[in-house]
Amino acid sequence: MALDVVMPKWGLTMKSGKIARWLVEEGAAVKAGMPLLEVETDKITKVVEAPADGVLLEIVEVAGTTVPVMEVIARIGEAGEAAASGEGKPAAAAEPAPAAASAREVRAMPAARRLARELGVDLTLVKGTGRDGIVTEKDVAAQAESARVGAAAPADSSAAAPAAKASTATPEAFAPEAAAPADYDLVPMEGMRKIIADNMRASLLNAAQLTIFVECDVTDMVAMREQALARHAGEEGYRLSYNDIIAYAVCRALRLHPIMNSTLLEDGIHVHHHVNLGVAVSLDNGLIVPNVKMADTYSLEELKKRVRDVSARARKGGLSMDEISGGTFTISNVSMLGVDGFTPVLNPPETAILGVGRVQDKPAVYQGSICARKLMTLSLTFNHMVTDGGPAMNFMRCLADMLEKPVLMLA
Repeated sequence: MALDVVMPKWGLTMKSGKIARWLVEEGAAVKAGMPLLEVETDKITKVVEAPADGVLLEIVEVAGTTVPVMEVIARIGEAGEAAASGEGKPAAAAEPAPAAASAREVRAMPAARRLARELGVDLTLVKGTGRDGIVTEKDVAAQAESARVGAAAPADSSAAAPAAKASTATPEAFAPEAAAPADYDLVPMEGMRKIIADNMRASLLNAAQLTIFVECDVTDMVAMREQALARHAGEEGYRLSYNDIIAYAVCRALRLHPIMNSTLLEDGIHVHHHVNLGVAVSLDNGLIVPNVKMADTYSLEELKKRVRDVSARARKGGLSMDEISGGTFTISNVSMLGVDGFTPVLNPPETAILGVGRVQDKPAVYQGSICARKLMTLSLTFNHMVTDGGPAMNFMRCLADMLEKPVLMLA
């Protein structure tokens, strides 16, 4: 008996998912746990695995379709088994039942089946050129064009002769102009890029965003890191980055300025008791912000491990919905890209996001003399609907003081 594959529900707020692409063709053998398709939500793209061994008998919903959670998207069964039609999925009125049954027996790609329905092509008449004779979209389009040309051809070629003689125009006069080759590459606005675009537009439309900057003398923070690395020199794999120290300092500063650790929701401003610290992670196809829950309760070493863990799994695609939702404050570090400073965009519904630039050797006045110091630019974008400039600037100055004098983190 065929087994239904349904749109999964990841997290309490998920209502639907968009099928990004099928990783297995209809009619192919599958194994339990094998990647079956990719699904996009408004927060993440995840792989759905096959729930059982068998054959992918039917792809009910094609790529690009948005499907409510728990709705059937495919069926898996034994080879030769007919896929039972899903309830609430009536046969197309334009296609008679016998023709529909015959078409179902033809091995065709889901997109080819959809195009055949749109063009009124009988799949049983189409010769498949895909792997193992499977019918593709090109095959359906070719069959439709062949049928159109055949219908347009005159029944008696001799009857067309006078009309041909009467025409004084050359055939070239009626030939369409060849389209000039495009001098650009078209990248579809879809997938994670579309999700990011929608979220960023919503962020700018729904918040009064203001950015402030401060340049910090982090010479002592750099020295603190070098001392820690020297102390753990004998430990294989030990690492400590500036970002680790900044993340720890952010949690300490948010404790002292709780309004910056808030989110704006429909019922009002939620000032959170703990920091769910988000860290922006750049991927090949976009950006994702996993967060560490209750980050303010960890020591520097514990927080460092947890931030690295979620960042690594973000790149490999192993995050849960809980790890990419519920954040209260975000850090976006671009220092590795050689950037001094930038204006980060809020990660809604959070009140603030911190931008971190690179550390540079610069001349500065220190204890009355000009000398080389380690300087770094921080930028803070905050929602002016939630808080005013004073509290945001006080938080920024508090954070800068901690990075300039790391001993303040212990206070």
